[in-house]
Amino acid sequence: MRPEILNPLFAEVTALKGIGAALARPLERLGLARVVDVAFHLPTGFIDRIPRDALAASDAGRIIAIELTPVQYRFGGSARSPARVQAVDAHGNHASLVFFGGNSGWAKKLLPLNEKRWVSGRLDQYGQELQIVHPEVALPEEAEGGGREAIYPCSEGITSKRIAALAAQAIARAPELPEWIEPSLKDRRQWPGWKEALARIHADPADAKARERLAYDEVFANQLALMLVRGEARAKRGRPLTGDGRLRDGLRLPYTPTGAQSRTIREIEGDMAQSQPMLRLLQGDVGSGKTLVATMALLIAAEAGAQGAMLAPTEILARQHYENLSRLLAGLDIRIAILTGRDKGKVREAILMGLAAGEIDILVGTHAIFQQGVIYRDLGLVVVDEQHRFGVAERLMLQAKAQVPPHLLVMTATPIPRTLQLASHGEMDVSRLDEMPPGRQPIQTTVISEDKLDAVIAGLSRHLDAGKQAYWVCPLVEESEKTDLAAAEHRAATLTARFGDKVGLVHGRMKGPEKDAVMARFAGGELGVLVATTVIEVGVDVPNATLIVIEAADRFGLAQLHQLRGRVGRGGGQSHCILLRGEKLSETSRARLALMRDTTDGFLIAERDLELRGAGEILGTRQSGEQTFRLATPESLATLIAAANADARLLEDQDRALHTARGEAARIALYLFERDAAVSLLRAG
Repeated sequence: MRPEILNPLFAEVTALKGIGAALARPLERLGLARVVDVAFHLPTGFIDRIPRDALAASDAGRIIAIELTPVQYRFGGSARSPARVQAVDAHGNHASLVFFGGNSGWAKKLLPLNEKRWVSGRLDQYGQELQIVHPEVALPEEAEGGGREAIYPCSEGITSKRIAALAAQAIARAPELPEWIEPSLKDRRQWPGWKEALARIHADPADAKARERLAYDEVFANQLALMLVRGEARAKRGRPLTGDGRLRDGLRLPYTPTGAQSRTIREIEGDMAQSQPMLRLLQGDVGSGKTLVATMALLIAAEAGAQGAMLAPTEILARQHYENLSRLLAGLDIRIAILTGRDKGKVREAILMGLAAGEIDILVGTHAIFQQGVIYRDLGLVVVDEQHRFGVAERLMLQAKAQVPPHLLVMTATPIPRTLQLASHGEMDVSRLDEMPPGRQPIQTTVISEDKLDAVIAGLSRHLDAGKQAYWVCPLVEESEKTDLAAAEHRAATLTARFGDKVGLVHGRMKGPEKDAVMARFAGGELGVLVATTVIEVGVDVPNATLIVIEAADRFGLAQLHQLRGRVGRGGGQSHCILLRGEKLSETSRARLALMRDTTDGFLIAERDLELRGAGEILGTRQSGEQTFRLATPESLATLIAAANADARLLEDQDRALHTARGEAARIALYLFERDAAVSLLRAG
C-alpha cells in the first residue's frame, strides 16, 4: 500500500486550484492526470527577461521587461493591418508595440492611453524604430519583472505560464521526504534534497544539479526494483538441469555454429546446471543464430527430463518457431506442440492433456501458453522471444506455471544499448551473439527519394522476372491500424495493377487463418510481392525474398528499420533494401537514413537510436507495459546508471527487507516513481 505521506502527490489533478473541465482536457492530452504528473512535467527550456528602466537600441534582439506608458494608437485602414501602439519609457524613449491580425480592440483594452503597463517581449529595431511584436502586458503591481521564465511542453488549450502556476501548486503540496540517496554519494555530487531539487528545476530549468538529482532518483528506484526482482528469483531454489547429450549429439546441423553461438550455449549450459534459476538475456542481431542457441537450451531441458516452453509475441512468429524446431529436430525422440489463441475445442484439449501428462517436451506458443488452465507436468525452462513485447509481469506469470522456478532465457533481435541493459534488464545476465554465420552477405541499402517511385517499381519488375521475391512495407501514416491499412491497400492495389495475382497483402486486422494462408503462398513461391503494414511482425523466413522496399522510411526509428531490413538476407545470395524517403528531411531523419545506408551493425544502430530517439521509445515501454522514464534522459541514463546500479545493489545486499531508515526511504522512492510492484517481493533476511 502506498505510504500516506505520498497521498497529496497522488491526488487527482483536479485537487489543484483553478482546474475545471475545460483545463482538464488539455492536461489529459499531456498525460497529467495526477498532481505528481504535474510536478514531474519538467520545463524543457527557459526565457531570460532582462529588466530595464530605459529603451535602448543596444538591447535589440533581447527579451526585455520594462515599464512603458502608451501614448498613441496607429491602426491601419483594413482589418488585416497591424495594430500599433506607441509607448514611451520613463525617459521619453519611444517604442512601437505591434499586434498582427487586426487586433485593434484587443490592443486598446490591453494598453489604455496614458496608463503605465509592464511590458515584456523581444525588442527589435525596424528601420529607425524600436518595436516589440505581441508583447506580454501586465499592470505594474501584478508584474513579475525580469528574470528567468521556465518553458513547458504544452498542448492546445493550455499555456506554458498556466502549467508553471500548476507546477508551483504541485510543489507546494509535495511533502518533505526522507533521504534515500547514500549520503557520501549525495555530498560528492553536491545534490540538493528531493523537494529542493524539484522546486529548483521548475524555477530554473538550467539548474544542472537539480535536474541530475531528480534523474538519479528515478534511475535508482528503477535499479532497486530490478535488484529486488533478481534477489527474489535468486533466493528461490530451482532445480539443476544437466543434460546427457543424447539429443544434442543426434542433431545434424548443415553448418558449424559460430564462436559466439558456442560460447553462449556453454554459458546457458552452466546456468542451467545450477540450482539457482537462470535469468539470462540473449541479444543477437537479425540472422545471428539465436534460434539454434534456444534450441540447444530446450534440448538440455528435455535431456534432463523437464519440459520447455517457448513464448513468441505473435501467432506468425510462434508458428515460424514451431516449423523451424520441427524441421531442425526431425528424427529425434522429442515431442513438440504449438498452442495459440486460435486453437480451440478438441485440438486445444488434446494439447493440454499431453502437456499435463508430460507427453509434450516442448510447447511453442503465444500468450495462450500461460493462461489459466494450461498446466505443465514439469516445466523446467522458459524461452521468451522478442522480449521487448512482454513486461516483467508476463514473464513472471509464465514462470509461475512451474512447481519450482524454471530457468528463464529471454531473447531479442533488437539489440539493446549497454546503457539500457542495466535500465531495463538489470536483473539479468547478458549474452551477445556478435558474429554472423559464414556466408551471409551484408544487405546493400539504398536511400531513394519517393519521387523516383516509378523507377523503384520498374526495378521490382526486373527482380520478379529473375525469379526472386520481395517485401513492400507501407508507411506508418499515424498510430492507427485503420490509416495504415488504407495505405497498404492502396499500395497493394497499384502493385496488383502492374503485377496481377503475384501480389499479396497482410495486415493486423486479418484473422489468423487468412493471414497464414497469404504467408504460406508467399513462402511457397506463389506470390512474388508481399505488401505488409507495420502493425504486424513480418516474421516469415523466406530465403528467396532478397528485396525489401520500405516506404516513408524517414518516419521510422532506426531499430524498426533495422528489424524490417532483417527480413531479407536469409539466403546465400545478395539482398537489397530500398528506403524510400520524403522530400523534406529533418537533420535527425537525414542522419538516421545515412546510418542505415552505411552500416548493418545492429549494436551500433541501437546506440545511435538511443541518442536520436530516447529510452522510452527504444524499449517499447508504452507497448509492453513497462514503466517509462519521465525525468531521466538518454544522456543522464548513460552517466548515472552505473552509480545507481551500484548503490541499489549495495542497499539490497545490506538491507534486503528495506527496514533501516534508508531502506524505508527507498520504499517511498519505489512508490513515488511507481516501481512499487517490486515492494511485494521484499522479504526478511
